[in-house]
Amino acid sequence: MRILLVEDDISLAETLAEALSDQRYVVDVVTDGETGWSQVKVLDYDLMLLDIMLPELDGVELCHRLRSHGYSMPVLMLTACDTVSDKITGLDAGADDYVVKPVDLQELFARIRALLRRGNSASPPILEWCNLRLNPSTYEVTYADRPLHLTPKEYSLLELLLRNGRRVLSRSVIIEHTWTLETPPDELTVKVHIRSLRQKFKAAGAPEELIETVHGIGYRLGCVDEQK
Repeated sequence: MRILLVEDDISLAETLAEALSDQRYVVDVVTDGETGWSQVKVLDYDLMLLDIMLPELDGVELCHRLRSHGYSMPVLMLTACDTVSDKITGLDAGADDYVVKPVDLQELFARIRALLRRGNSASPPILEWCNLRLNPSTYEVTYADRPLHLTPKEYSLLELLLRNGRRVLSRSVIIEHTWTLETPPDELTVKVHIRSLRQKFKAAGAPEELIETVHGIGYRLGCVDEQK
């Protein structure tokens, strides 16, 4: 899941980005509304975390612009103003929810999970492929009921594969969805993570073709016996 954080308080932005990364989200950070607007036109985001008081273009105006141009991603506003009128203004502009500063991280995580569930109501809560199961709510991954201990990046990569099934994902697409814009790796790094996932699958008794290489193109989930 990819989140765009629009926050001009650098210290707060860094704290939130680190905390969200620990929760297995890919987080891009921008510090003004106009840059936030430019960013959503370049990449698809699952959610925007949006401060109200921003330079160039404030959060309310940015949210209104997003909705008027047909962007439907959930928007969670951050506000230092805890008055009813301020909340109504944000919600009327198209925000889905709000969190009051100083931010309680556990409350923030819960509200983000709720918005993402609402935005993906047609998707199954548990992602499954053969005997492989990934629970996005608890970050638990199992194969044949055996727990798999994955790094945050391995988890994000596997979730991306599970959400795409037999669709082939190129290394560049995997990088775009799994790494932040500030830290894009080379394509060899993707191969290293795929190899690590395969090793962990093998140790859990999964077939080698669970992650399939489509030579010259990329990767997809393999069509093993249980899925035929």
